[in-house]
Amino acid sequence: MAKIIGIIIVFASVLGGYVLSHGKIAALIQPFEVLIIGGAALGAFIQANPGHMTMHVFKKSLKMFGSRFNHAFYLEVLGLVYEILNKSRREGMMAIEADIEDPAASPIFSKYPTIVGDAAMTAFICDYLRIMSTGNMAPHELEGLFDMELLNMKEELEHPSHAVTGIADGMPGFGIVAAVLGIVVTMASLGDGDQAAIGMHVGAALVGTFFGILAAYGFFGPLANCLKHDAKEELNVYEAIKASLVASASGMPPSLAVEFGRKVLYPGHRPSFAELEQAVRGR
Repeated sequence: MAKIIGIIIVFASVLGGYVLSHGKIAALIQPFEVLIIGGAALGAFIQANPGHMTMHVFKKSLKMFGSRFNHAFYLEVLGLVYEILNKSRREGMMAIEADIEDPAASPIFSKYPTIVGDAAMTAFICDYLRIMSTGNMAPHELEGLFDMELLNMKEELEHPSHAVTGIADGMPGFGIVAAVLGIVVTMASLGDGDQAAIGMHVGAALVGTFFGILAAYGFFGPLANCLKHDAKEELNVYEAIKASLVASASGMPPSLAVEFGRKVLYPGHRPSFAELEQAVRGR
């Protein structure tokens, strides 16, 4: 909701100020300028990024209007980790083999549909539980493996932000390209001597620059920052999972292991100790 309000404020401030200054909205309707700027930006984006990343960035951008990283989501993640560790501690690591091999059919995972719906996070948890159950790996070795994967994951999660930042950086330049082409059209029409037409061409050229700068600093720049924050929050959840599993591998009881994970979470939506304890006991 806050992001939608921000977009409305940008539009209302820019267009409201323009109209109150006796500007005419019709003068801003320049579809060919939009075609030049938008088409050039899209073409540059496709050139700069791997093919699979195009749709991924679009999907991530649409998800920015709502965030799943909230209080309830963190409780679900820690609750799932607690339950699976508690079962492995009571019945042995081999007892969770069926759960981690087919999470969709697991009685434990099925309590947490939000986590199961995230295939990457589910696979991450199951892979490390599988390593813990089948390998005789020391806690520091497990932590080293976590760190290497999280480093790669960080690069992957931040790629949408970098991609949109590239668009934001290029939009003013594409606005200038549209403006230059508008001036070329204006120069070509000077011989006709129609001052009204010349004025329209100059106005269209300036609108191209306006669109490019507004799109860069009013929309794509903020979207890139939003994607960056989202990537940080998602990585933070993986770090909390890592802290819990490494603590468990070090011999900590499940209730204390998930406390390690809770303390790693950003404080904005981090559940309190009492809330986490109540949640896991309620499960």
